[in-house]
Order: sequence, then structure tokens, then C-alpha cells
Amino acid sequence: MRITQTKVPGAYRIASDLITDPRGNFYEGLRTDLLEQATGRPFAPQQINYSVSRRNTLRGIHSVTVPPGQAKLVTCVRGVLRDIIVDLRIGSPTFGVYDTNVLDADSGLSVLVPEGVGHGFLTLTDNACICYVLSSRHVPGTQVDINPFDPDLALPWGADEPPLLSDKDAGAPTAAAAAAAGLLATWEQALAAATAPPARDTA
Repeated sequence: MRITQTKVPGAYRIASDLITDPRGNFYEGLRTDLLEQATGRPFAPQQINYSVSRRNTLRGIHSVTVPPGQAKLVTCVRGVLRDIIVDLRIGSPTFGVYDTNVLDADSGLSVLVPEGVGHGFLTLTDNACICYVLSSRHVPGTQVDINPFDPDLALPWGADEPPLLSDKDAGAPTAAAAAAAGLLATWEQALAAATAPPARDTA
């Protein structure tokens, strides 16, 4: 498993070593000990989600308010998609910087998205399925949506035709409007959330 830093601080690209034979292949999708060793922070999964999309579907840009904060490990488990992360942490030295990866089921490539960083993807095949391994459970009302076509971010989606978007994503605010509304985490808040222990139920 090879873990390398992306252009966005705290976000990592994880390339698994595939073991192949005539039946197919095998790879380790997550090793929390290696991830912590490479990133210097713990990653304790609290929830796993999947979404399945037709070709040319665009989902994003999505993040979570801090608190509670949420890191996510994203992997394409069927099909192919263009994955984009963008730094939305106010005061970050790389605010607005993005990193792109093509994720596909055959390679096992994953991306670790830290707290305060936005994430989205465009599907390049039908029936594409993405898996999200999350560091916190879903809390209603904490999702932050940024317009994927924010002209200031100028994200390179590379769609051949207008993509399919939800009404929520199509009507999402720009990063500047979200910042003005107090929805975006600061650099300091995001770093603090990254090292905080996971929330536990008290009931």
C-alpha cells in the first residue's frame, strides 16, 4: 500500500498493491495502522456509505461543518469516475487548490479527504459505485454543499455534455457565499477536528 500526499494538505492518495492470479485479484482496501503511520493522525471508521450513479452524473461538491467534522476515504468499487477534492478551509495556505484522480474498480486507488475539504465526482461509466468510509456518523443539517461550477474554483470536470446534477447541487452556493454565511471551517478548526477522538454515544 503506497500512501502519498496530494496537492491539498492532509489529503492523501492510497494505491493498493494488487495480488493477481488467473481468478482475478486481491488487495487491501484499508489499513488503519499504515494510514496513521503515513498521515500522523488516526482514522477510525464510524459509517460506510455507497452511491450508485448512471454515466455523466456529477455529485458534489460536498463537505461537513466543523464541528462535527468528517474525514472520508473514497474508493470506486464498480465502474470509473473522475474524483475531485478542493481545499475549502478558510485560512489554508492552499485554499481553492484542487486535486483530481481517476478512480476505477480495477486499480483499488483511494483518496483520503480530510475535514473541511470538499469532495465531488463525475461518473465516466454507467452503474458506477463509490464507497465512502467515514470518520463520523451522519448528523442531519451539517452537510455543506458548494456549486460544482463555481467560477472561482474552476474545477476541471471534463464532461463531454451537461452532467446530471441534483437540484440541491445545481442550486448550491459558491465557496465565497458559503464562507460569507459562516459554513466553511477555518484551517485551525479543521486541523483540530482531524486530531479529535471520535464522538461516542452517551446513552
